[in-house]
Amino acid sequence: CAASRQAACVSGCIPVPWLCDGEQQCPDGTDEQCGQAGECCAVSSVCGTKKLQCPGTHHCIPHWELCDRHQDCEDGWDEEGCPQQPCLPGQWQCRNRVCIMAEWKCNGIDDCGDSSDEDVCAPCTPGMVRCDEGKCILESLMCDDKDDCLDGTDEPSTCGKLHTAAGCCPSGWGQGEGSHTAVLPHVTLCCIPTVCSARVDIRSGDLYWLAFLHLSCSRTHVPCRDGTGCVAQEYLCDGEKDCADGSDEDGCAQLCNTPGHPAPCQSNEYPCGLGSCLNASLVCNGQQDCADGSDEAGNCSVPCQRSCTHLCYPSPQGPRCWCDPGYRLAADGLSCMDIDECMEWGKGACSQTCLNTPGSYSCGCLPGYLLEPDGHACKLTGPEPKLLVAVQSEVLSYGLRSGHEEVVLATDKDRVVFSLDYDLVERKVFWMDLATESIRWQDLNSGKKGTLVKGVRSDCIAVDWLGRNLYWTDGVAGQVLATRLGAAWQGIPEYTVVMDGDLDQPHSLVLQPLAGLMYWSEVGSHSRLMEASMDGSWRHVLLAQGLGWPTALALDLPTQRIFWLDEKLGSVGSARLDGSSVKVLRLHWVRSPFAAAVCEGQLYWSERKTWSVQQVDKASGKNRTVLLKRRGQPHGLQVPSWEPQTLLAVLAGTNGCAKSNGGCAQLCLPNP
Repeated sequence: CAASRQAACVSGCIPVPWLCDGEQQCPDGTDEQCGQAGECCAVSSVCGTKKLQCPGTHHCIPHWELCDRHQDCEDGWDEEGCPQQPCLPGQWQCRNRVCIMAEWKCNGIDDCGDSSDEDVCAPCTPGMVRCDEGKCILESLMCDDKDDCLDGTDEPSTCGKLHTAAGCCPSGWGQGEGSHTAVLPHVTLCCIPTVCSARVDIRSGDLYWLAFLHLSCSRTHVPCRDGTGCVAQEYLCDGEKDCADGSDEDGCAQLCNTPGHPAPCQSNEYPCGLGSCLNASLVCNGQQDCADGSDEAGNCSVPCQRSCTHLCYPSPQGPRCWCDPGYRLAADGLSCMDIDECMEWGKGACSQTCLNTPGSYSCGCLPGYLLEPDGHACKLTGPEPKLLVAVQSEVLSYGLRSGHEEVVLATDKDRVVFSLDYDLVERKVFWMDLATESIRWQDLNSGKKGTLVKGVRSDCIAVDWLGRNLYWTDGVAGQVLATRLGAAWQGIPEYTVVMDGDLDQPHSLVLQPLAGLMYWSEVGSHSRLMEASMDGSWRHVLLAQGLGWPTALALDLPTQRIFWLDEKLGSVGSARLDGSSVKVLRLHWVRSPFAAAVCEGQLYWSERKTWSVQQVDKASGKNRTVLLKRRGQPHGLQVPSWEPQTLLAVLAGTNGCAKSNGGCAQLCLPNP
């Protein structure tokens, strides 16, 4: 047996983590015993007693993912030295080694007997629960006196207790710190409505409590009424229930114009009593247009004799001045002032450029984009933008409009395509090959492959397609390095250290070749976002507050913003390229982001834990969509969207190395 990874058993060898895991794999049971007393020893692990650590990483996997015929560790360690699997083709092996038909997995029925065929299924999204038959429903539909699950499991007999206990907590709760969860069929209740929430478990039907005694939300988020979570201020009163109890949408009609809340009625509208707005021309017309009839009677008969700048209409409160759309009533109650939608609405008015006009505004787009029919969003012209994503040993191309998928690059099955980037000029894909510790490339036109440099390890590579260089980070050495794109491996490393010294585990790296700038994240003892010239000079901190592990960066040049995904905080953040206008959204589905990209109005990123590529609206974080989900971890991800011929013609000369390699004999690093 392999001494470091396997243990001897009567019938052969078993992986070491199977020792003392509570399941007998050796016929004589020796894998569950140790010591003279025959008591099982605990297997220590930095990931806890129930998980394993992949060697050389801080990635943890459950014991049952070991030898499950799927590579969960990046280097495939969890599948090495495993015994021959007994299941036949078309079958799937359960955690307890039972074989079932593959199509029975995730059918909502425990066919394995240990529920492992259902546990491996993709979880329901936050705020939803799974019915016994497998369907996901909103948690708010539990105990609503309607069978939303086909089998009625969302309406157990304990629902009556839930209604009785609503807003109260078990006796004695509220004294300690942190949060608690308990199953309490019979409890004495005391009301602490702001910190406790009663729930019914959809599987067991038990009544349980969630107590969040000291729920703390960041300054950009507000707590839900039931105390079970926080939502971004931008999500308040946006027409979608983001809190499990829907409290983020309660009372919206009566709210004032405060940040995160909807604006009151416009100057050409009349506020009805129930919070809705009515066009001023319909007020006092003899018909009740407001639901409560508040638009009629009163002083409707008083004639308009005021010197209004725009219009005068009668109202139940007497004659009033009204303004045309795009204007607001001034403090004197007579004149009207233009609304600068570009300033007040920010990016909510236009996706790229905005021009204010009297009473209105107009949106525009940068070169290479076309204004959509809605007059707000900008769409790339030319060919369909495509997403390049590395999944295990392949690189896939995904059409962002058509959804068309194809494999554009495939390496040896035992290798992993890690970080990748794309050269817009020569249509080459560059990627980090961890197995050979080399940066490799392939021409998508001819299929020709090659090696750029060997003897390197990196979490992220980035192509300067204008200056014709390739950069990469070395988190262990604390360096950023670079080499020529046209270099060919001759047995001697040809690269230079661009930055060294006080870099604290540099991780993700993005370039802005047009300006000669680069941005990177550091995930060491003090996480931060950094900026420097592409020659390593003019280095400074872009952002150092409110960060956990910013593991994925992306630039959005049309809006001049940088985006990051934070693995530790589970959030998406963005800021202007000068570090101002910071915006952070907590999103439950951000769990283990590796790489990110922005195209038009969407943010894309790869999720290693859920083996998926996802997208959200880059401004709101909403409308999440899972684009790809494969049997294998996705890593590098890019959206090559610019047309190189157009770009080079318009922007030649903005990068000092773009012409004749800047006059350099070897490596030219631009300095703006």
